[in-house]
Amino acid sequence: MDRIPFAGSFPSPCDVLIIGGGILGSAVAYFLAALDTGSLRVGEGGALLSGGDGEARVPGGLRVVVVERDPTYAQASTTLSVGGIRQQFSTPENILLSAFSARFLRRAPELLTVEGEAPDLGFTEAGYLFLATAKGLSVLERNHALQKALGAEVVLLTPAQLKDRFPWLETQDLAAGSLGLRGEGWLDPYSLLQALKRKARALGVVYLTDEVVAVHTAEGRVLGVTLARQGRMATGTVVNAAGPRAALVAAMAGIGDLPVRPRKRMVYRIRCRDPLPGCPLVVDPSGVYFRPEGDGFLCGVSPPPHRDPDTFDLGVDESLFYEKVWPSLARRVPAFQAVKLMSSWAGLYEFNTLDQNGILGPCPQLPNFFLAAGFSGHGLQQAPAVGLAVAEGILFGEYRTLKVERLGFGRIALGEPLKEENVV
Repeated sequence: MDRIPFAGSFPSPCDVLIIGGGILGSAVAYFLAALDTGSLRVGEGGALLSGGDGEARVPGGLRVVVVERDPTYAQASTTLSVGGIRQQFSTPENILLSAFSARFLRRAPELLTVEGEAPDLGFTEAGYLFLATAKGLSVLERNHALQKALGAEVVLLTPAQLKDRFPWLETQDLAAGSLGLRGEGWLDPYSLLQALKRKARALGVVYLTDEVVAVHTAEGRVLGVTLARQGRMATGTVVNAAGPRAALVAAMAGIGDLPVRPRKRMVYRIRCRDPLPGCPLVVDPSGVYFRPEGDGFLCGVSPPPHRDPDTFDLGVDESLFYEKVWPSLARRVPAFQAVKLMSSWAGLYEFNTLDQNGILGPCPQLPNFFLAAGFSGHGLQQAPAVGLAVAEGILFGEYRTLKVERLGFGRIALGEPLKEENVV
């Protein structure tokens, strides 16, 4: 899409317009409003110093508008995810982002309370377990050392220790496993999204059911957008949190090299006759993962490159389950040799083809056009930290809590990847 230069007047101005009301957009909206109204303060080390019920808008306060094309979120990446959160990454920024998010989630029932009603996010700190054969041991150990140095509570387990702790696990071919002891597990994605959205609205954020069809710029700045239903709207700042459609939105603003593509990921729900006591979210050396969910398990794997095209299609390919997922499950957990596939669905990753890391902050060519995109499957778990970082960037012109400058657009423009090895 071509950039549309400014022409004519823009009614209904706002200070910040966020394109995309999913988990990242709603997190940005919440932190903008919470910091602006003073209902939240962030202290040294990312300490969350206040919270409580929403308060009335202050006269002259920040005007924040979120534009979401699908308020049902039926096809949203957020609601179709498996809801995992972990600190076991290979990139320092990802470890720190997820660590902050874990702290936020523990306080979320208080921080996101509205009219005395606290949300139940179903945050289950059962850990992630990354397994490695001898071939992958050096990478696991290197990542583990970095995670420990940055404060993550993780432990390396030998095959014997793995077998003792998880007797249902086949360990004969394993060299080690890395288990998260705190701040890792899973939550209900829809509940977190709705809690952030409800709190943001209580703090004065306006949500519009609409779609941005044009971004208007002049002299190196965004001046406003055109909405499909409501027409033109002026804004001081735009945040691109459009998920798998982020590159399309960036192109409207004349930024044609955003390497964010929609990639489909299938999730399969299975039932097994035998219980697996103490089961965390397990990542097999094959790339297949599984975790408990109700009376069954969720599982999946990233498809091979030749079966991973750019697509907005959400049709489910069950052949991947039978060809790749189930055989790997059955080898790793003997009880999974007899399972029943109960249901399946597909969601979209906003996949950063450069380095699978998020792209965060302003674009140099348009300093009032911020990005919160390309998180390649770890956007949900990092949303609270990303929301805070973008809000601080807009309000203060700098990141005060988390040092995430390396996730900026600069590396994209230079083609210099900040590679993340632990993409699940």
